[in-house]
Amino acid sequence: MESVPDLTGSLRSLEALGPAIPVTPMIPVGLRRWWGGGLDVEGLALGSVQAAATALEALTGFTGTYSVSSGPVAASFDSLGHLRIAGAKPQGFAPASGFRRTSDGWIRLHANYPHHAARLMDALEAKDAQDVDGTLLTMTSLDAENAINAKNGVATAVRRRSDWVSSPMYRALRDEPWIRFLAASAPHGSSTTSPWAPSKDPERPLTGLRVLDLTRVIAGPTATRLLGALGADVLRIDPPGLPELEEAFVDGGFDKRSAVADVGDAAGLAIVKGLVSAADVVVTGYRNGGLERFGLGVEALLAGKPDLVVVTLSAWGRSGPWKQRRGFDSLVQAACGIAEVYGHLDDDGWKPGALPVQALDHATGYGVAAGVMALLAERLRTGAGGMAALSLARTAEELFRLPAPPADGHAGALPQPAYGETASPYGPLRFVEPPLLVDGMQLQYRRPPVRYGTSGLAWSRQDGLP
Repeated sequence: MESVPDLTGSLRSLEALGPAIPVTPMIPVGLRRWWGGGLDVEGLALGSVQAAATALEALTGFTGTYSVSSGPVAASFDSLGHLRIAGAKPQGFAPASGFRRTSDGWIRLHANYPHHAARLMDALEAKDAQDVDGTLLTMTSLDAENAINAKNGVATAVRRRSDWVSSPMYRALRDEPWIRFLAASAPHGSSTTSPWAPSKDPERPLTGLRVLDLTRVIAGPTATRLLGALGADVLRIDPPGLPELEEAFVDGGFDKRSAVADVGDAAGLAIVKGLVSAADVVVTGYRNGGLERFGLGVEALLAGKPDLVVVTLSAWGRSGPWKQRRGFDSLVQAACGIAEVYGHLDDDGWKPGALPVQALDHATGYGVAAGVMALLAERLRTGAGGMAALSLARTAEELFRLPAPPADGHAGALPQPAYGETASPYGPLRFVEPPLLVDGMQLQYRRPPVRYGTSGLAWSRQDGLP
């Protein structure tokens, strides 16, 4: 049987994970590959969830309890596609998003959020989608990319893989591990050291763990959704005025609470810092530099609370010329050569393509969860917290480094997922469960998403507090 790629190498840079052996996957015969295509997306998916399961095993000591399998992993990487909200299928990408022709090639636009769509129109001096298309045909891909990003819009020229590999952004990423760890200084017996330890329940081993979720879109919420499913008290905080897209929020909102706070306001910032002071974990998903000015950057968080576990994710990484640029999974695919690999010819000539699912988002999310649990395992050993950093662009490099699928490889047919159903503030939901197996049975969510922004800005006093 074909093996699952081992993505746990960076975890073993921590002493607590040094002896860790990847958990044994449960792959049905003929179901190591199911999407097909030029890259081993299935390997990235299985390997990233396996990394999270391996870190969880090291943290809890439940040897042989956790595993991964093709069906649950495949379904979880397309969780939004499987989701139904009151019977309706999510829209996915907005009409203004997607690939567009330019005078010399293609560009990928991201305009799902209204403020990004408005910035796109402003950058191109366009009144509607037809204006956007017409203007882009008069511009080169790089000129359009620069113009849109200069207005804080979100767009990336479609590049050849060879062009990306010769770029300074690639050079900033190529020697980085998939998960970059940095240990904090030991608190030397400080009374602030967290008393948290895993519970003895293998399905809810993170019970009592306080996780402050400062993430949006897919990757970060995927990570914290898994932590919540494992029992953690996850409190997601969003800024006012820029609400999350409802479908994305529902998809990532299981087993967590949701509040709104304005960290640009002194009172709101004080509340958030108070939550940090009692947290075990902070996960951030804003572009580099976005939180530092509020005293919520990694260094400030660890200086104020040395036993804190902080995991950050970004689109383009923590170094390089694009480190502060906005980005999404689809744009990283366009920039790094994935769109070229999945491109195709049709009646109008060559067109760029995309992965079958938002695999960079989901794999990075499970890498974030792995980083959190690995640092918690290290904290149990030393009493000190630490930080980990991941990026969508570095996850893309992990994908490119996997052996290419055989050209004549067979893609197996996955069984229909075992859907969960629940009532919610948004109406009846149909959804897929988390991808982890616990003693051979798929982990399940306990609570549906709450209404966006309606939870209190406080940690739960008891399990089950809304």
